[in-house]
Parts: sequence; C-alpha cells; structure tokens
Amino acid sequence: MQRFLHARERASGGSNRRAGLVAIALAGSVLVAAGCSSSSSTSTSPSTASSRPFSPDASSFSGELPSSVASAKSSLLESASAAASAASAAASRAEASRSAAAASFEASVSAQLAAGRAEAQSVLSKTDGTGNALSDITLTGLPKAQTAGLNAALVTVVNSTSSTASYAIKVEFLDGDQVVDSTVLGIKDVAAGAKATATAFSPLDTDKALVPRVAQAQRY
Repeated sequence: MQRFLHARERASGGSNRRAGLVAIALAGSVLVAAGCSSSSSTSTSPSTASSRPFSPDASSFSGELPSSVASAKSSLLESASAAASAASAAASRAEASRSAAAASFEASVSAQLAAGRAEAQSVLSKTDGTGNALSDITLTGLPKAQTAGLNAALVTVVNSTSSTASYAIKVEFLDGDQVVDSTVLGIKDVAAGAKATATAFSPLDTDKALVPRVAQAQRY
C-alpha cells in the first residue's frame, strides 16, 4: 500500500513538473509575441511621426524678403520710375512743340491780315447792322491738326457784283450761344465774279471746339 502511495506521489510530481514546463513555455511565447509587437510598433512610428504637422520656429524668421526678391522689386520700381519720367518728358516736349506750332501759325496768319485789318475795322465801324455782303461770304472750319490746335476757319469771298470790290469781315467764335472771341479781316480788290480766301482764328479756349460765324461783312 505504501509503495502504491509513493508511486502515485511520484506520478503526481512528474505531472506537476510537466505542467510547470508547459506554463513556462507559454509565458515565453507571450514574451516573444510582445517583443515582435513592440518591434513592429517601433518600425511604423516614423510614418506616424511624419504625418504630424510641422510648426517652424517663428524666432528664426528675419521678416525681410530674400535678397533676390528684394533686388527684383527694386529693379521694377526703378523701371517704373524711369518710364514715368520718360513719359513726362515726352509729354513736355509734345506740349512745347504744339505751343511753338500754334505760335507760328498765329504769327503767319496775323502777318497776312495785318495790312488790311486797320482799314477793315474803320469800314465796319461805319457799317449798320450786319453789312451788305453776308451772302458773298462762306466759312469752313479748319481741323485743329492743321492749325496747331487753334480754332480757325477758312473765309471764302466770292464777289457777286460786276466790278472789283474789297471786303471788311468780322468773324466771331462761339461756345454754344456765348461769343468767346472775334477777329476782323480785310480782303482787298476781288475781281468781279472772282474768289478770294483768308483765315480767321482764335487763340482762346483751345480745349473746346468753338463755332465760327460771320457777324458783319461789308463790301466797298
């Protein structure tokens, strides 16, 4: 009986030892698996980190444009300034040229009319109303490109009588109903049935299109 009990105890002890070995083996497997999981988690951490937003250190910013950008900006500003200066100089030259051309046109026409103007003014000062020769006079407006920007008109006289005659003519320039300027010219010795021309102009209000009209015309 005692032998049986001893044999049972030995068998039981062996069984317990086997169970302990199995438990140790299982624990080792768990540790290995845990190690693999940790290794796997560590290997994927870079991709996880790369997906996180990056916030730069604001203290490293200078607040100034890169030198190449600043240089380009400066170059553009200098080019714009040079272009504006060139445009202003060109405008000044154009205005000076226009003024010189207007002065030249005015001087030329005035010289042509000067000889007969005093006599024409004397005749008109004695004329009643619009005079006796309105029907002999026609006016044709001249383009400002031709008159250096001045308002001007070509005065055409056709002598409707059978004998030679001279004409005293007053031309007015109007802005609407307002008379802005007037000039007097004389055309001498127009043959019967013949035609003669002269130019009347105004140096005033060159920025407007003034309308010319014959205010007086006297044949004498």
